[in-house]
Amino acid sequence: MVVKIIDGKQIAEEIKKEVSAAVRDLQSKHGIVPGLAAVLVGDNPASQVYVNMKRKAFDKAGMFSQTVNLEASATREELHETIDRLNTDARIHGILVQLPIPEHLDEFDILKQIKPEKDVDGLHPENIARLAHGREGFIPCTPYGVQELLVRSGVEIAGTRAVIVGRSNLVGRPMAQLLLQKGARGDATVCVCHSRTRNLAAVCREADILIVAMGRANFITADMVKPGAVVIDVGINRVEDPTHPRGYRLVGDVDFEKVKAVAGAITPVPGGVGPMTIAMLLRNTLVAAQQALSKRCPGS
Repeated sequence: MVVKIIDGKQIAEEIKKEVSAAVRDLQSKHGIVPGLAAVLVGDNPASQVYVNMKRKAFDKAGMFSQTVNLEASATREELHETIDRLNTDARIHGILVQLPIPEHLDEFDILKQIKPEKDVDGLHPENIARLAHGREGFIPCTPYGVQELLVRSGVEIAGTRAVIVGRSNLVGRPMAQLLLQKGARGDATVCVCHSRTRNLAAVCREADILIVAMGRANFITADMVKPGAVVIDVGINRVEDPTHPRGYRLVGDVDFEKVKAVAGAITPVPGGVGPMTIAMLLRNTLVAAQQALSKRCPGS
């Protein structure tokens, strides 16, 4: 069986070009540049890398971005004041709080402070509820990117059995909601697995589409995959590798080399889901700007 390697970088670039064209149109016709504010609390190195990647992507797309840095000791009140200021800033159409945040802060409390119409990460309770009810709203960028990967790769979702390994609020739960929705982008029969799932390998082998987001390097092995299945690897893990210049390499939650021998299609790590997350953040921010314009100038 010849496996199809799903190129997330290529598909993400297609989306970025589409977004860039729409940004130019919005600016030329209405003088509006979509803007994002990323709030970074503390000095987590990985978070700093992610925020810098987002900033570069926004610059390249012709969009405005700014990073608001707060000390790791920032109080709930300080963070709320920062978000309130951004909520009322007309230049800012999208707000995200880079996760994780320090343990003394309540993630749910902070995220619900963002206006739903500026919640381009799709994590505000209102947007979560809209997704659950199949209503229009902002969708978390990683599951949104996975769905887009499937659609643009020609994977038929409707009628398939999809198994999601991982139940986080960032990926697993919203991913299940997306694939359950009516229409060609959904209509799957969905099973969500987690650390307490019995006979996990047997459940995974039932999947036509297997989506893995659990944070354990190379956990999914070839014997856990149905021949011909589509395997989407959301995980990204560092493993020591003294032969690598950095002393480590990045791998997913799926044993890529062995699983690709039985899968019909598979995403690599890196170069699979990762680039799609930023591409969908760009799209969400563009949509937020377009919606803000429509509210201000109905019919525009």
